Amino acid sequence: MELSLNWRSVGLRGLAAVAFGIIILVWPGITVTALVLLFGVFVLVDGFSHLIAAFGVREGRGWQFFEGVAGVVIGVITLVWPDVTTLALLYIIGAWAVILGALRIFAGIQLRKEITGEWFLIVGGALQVIFGIILFVAPVSGALAITWLIGFFSLLVGMLLLGVAWRLHKTHTSVDVGITPPPPAPA
Repeated sequence: MELSLNWRSVGLRGLAAVAFGIIILVWPGITVTALVLLFGVFVLVDGFSHLIAAFGVREGRGWQFFEGVAGVVIGVITLVWPDVTTLALLYIIGAWAVILGALRIFAGIQLRKEITGEWFLIVGGALQVIFGIILFVAPVSGALAITWLIGFFSLLVGMLLLGVAWRLHKTHTSVDVGITPPPPAPA
């Protein structure tokens, strides 16, 4: 299994997350509909950046393509049905956070052999998984509390992704890491 991270792709996702977080924190009274639309646009940008990265490498397309398709599908669903209830929005964001957080933890573990500072990705992934679980277990009542939580979370994850992009840029233009199966045993 291969995983490829291009510093530009990671940086774009980090900038999108930081921008999303700042917008939410600047306008804390944002309506649920506006939050749904902002989240949909953010997830679309994230998804398309993964798809672009998937077609920019020869190996490791599978994970990038999967993350890209998941982001685009969730973004489109979110934008097509903006009247989603707060609880449904929390579950969509929670599922997205758990899935992508787990993938980022995996990527960070794989990058230990290639770069220093991979802990940015691992910590960001762990925070994303914890955030998703919290949204499933104890949904926050009130749209204002939800927007603050999402805003701070998005800002933090975005800064961590920018740290990963910076490390990748300093080390390589892109990194291909993964688990390669052992060669077949001689017959």
